[in-house]
Amino acid sequence: MNMDFPSEEESPEGESGTETGTLPKTAMPYKVVLFNDEEHTYDYVVEMLTQVCKLSKDNAFRCAVEVDLTGRTVVKYGTRSQCEGTCSKIRAYGPDHRLPQSMGSMNAEVQAH
Repeated sequence: MNMDFPSEEESPEGESGTETGTLPKTAMPYKVVLFNDEEHTYDYVVEMLTQVCKLSKDNAFRCAVEVDLTGRTVVKYGTRSQCEGTCSKIRAYGPDHRLPQSMGSMNAEVQAH
């Protein structure tokens, strides 16, 4: 991932994320895993996750750091159908206009939790 960090205008605003709260794990048996690449900036990841996964900017930035450092991050827990829908939106989000070498969306997959 390119190391462009969000600007001050994109600082966390305390938006509500998609945390599972008090639901039992069996109610959220699947997860969406986002994989790192070198064709997307931190700005792209934060933008995409706030729009697609409805994460707060703070949580989206944490995911961007994690995917950059470890190669993967979980961006959603839910039912198979919910996770497949989110995964499809991630894969269809498009290239990062900030990088000329970005040719498409980031890769993500649904996994059993």
